[in-house]
Amino acid sequence: MNANEIIEIENKHGAGTYAKQPLVIVRGQGASLFDIDGVEYLDCSSGHGVANLGHAHPKIAEAIYKQASTLITLFETFPNDKRAELMEKITSLVDGLDKVFLCNSGTESVEAAFKFARISTGRKNIVAAMRAFHGRTYGALSATFNKKYREGFEPLVPGFSHVAFNNIEALEKAVTDETAAVILEVVQGEGGVYPASLEYIQAARRICDERGALLVMDEIQTGFGRTGKMFAIEYFGVTPDLLTCAKSLAGGVPMGAVLIGKNVKNLTPGVHGSTFGGNPLSCAAAVAALTIMEEEDLAGQAEAKGGYLIEKLRAIQSPNIREVRGMGLMIGIEMKQKVAPYLKALQEKKIIVLNAGMTVIRLLPPLVITYQQVDHLVDVLAEVLASEMQNAE
Repeated sequence: MNANEIIEIENKHGAGTYAKQPLVIVRGQGASLFDIDGVEYLDCSSGHGVANLGHAHPKIAEAIYKQASTLITLFETFPNDKRAELMEKITSLVDGLDKVFLCNSGTESVEAAFKFARISTGRKNIVAAMRAFHGRTYGALSATFNKKYREGFEPLVPGFSHVAFNNIEALEKAVTDETAAVILEVVQGEGGVYPASLEYIQAARRICDERGALLVMDEIQTGFGRTGKMFAIEYFGVTPDLLTCAKSLAGGVPMGAVLIGKNVKNLTPGVHGSTFGGNPLSCAAAVAALTIMEEEDLAGQAEAKGGYLIEKLRAIQSPNIREVRGMGLMIGIEMKQKVAPYLKALQEKKIIVLNAGMTVIRLLPPLVITYQQVDHLVDVLAEVLASEMQNAE
């Protein structure tokens, strides 16, 4: 099939829930994607933060092949060697979180965290932040702030409220003795790439301790090296009660997890479950992915390359840039106008990026992106911004 035939089939049979791009991508390698005609694109989206290790990492492919030839699926009632290996490895990453629930996606990990918080505390209320994005299933959607995701699906799950991000006073007022949990992103990704302040996260921990609520940190996009640490919470000296993660956990294979601390109670057999959660295939891929992250020091690479990229972005002379912000290789470029034309222009120049809201260009490149590719990204972005300025004049 050629590109037009593939696009036509997807448009005909797809549910219609995605705004399709006019590109048919068939292959990836490192930080590059290739269309059906072999044209190379620099991927600065990583599949919304999934491809931290890059595309088609040979060790991930080898682990998947080996496990698929051995055992693909097994319900968690039956212990398994690869699952045990993953559980031991992932719970070693954060001191104080020594248990884990395995699932299949980020939104599932958030749903599990909410259930665990409610059954643990006997309370119903969940406090989330304005601009937050936690997922699209009903519980996660109830914690998500942007009305464009919520409209048409009400009534949502009761007991959820939202307060201003990075506002300690608002959080103090919102958390009561009826609050089961507070859920926060360390960096708000979909909301515009806004990092939390040190004081805010530390205050959230204190407030939850004082009121008997659980602190849930959403590291679905920030986890596994993206911000320059294995988990972004390491910058803050705080241990949450529940940590949700997914995206790059299994090197591109669908997988999510909730890391669980000692304050979480009443998790007995039958309280929650997942048919595919903890399947040996995903576990094998995750073990390989975590091993690669350590061996290749991807967190260190993200810290160094992210600092380099932010410095170069801030040096671009453009009156349309309002602010460049981020942590590691999770970067937002806030513009003074809508960014859709910039995204289109960059794609025409073979660079794929994301938006974060209407006015923020979001960069989430694979952590294996080279410095040469970073320089190319900055050069093309500067060219596009200059061109758009000329067109505006």
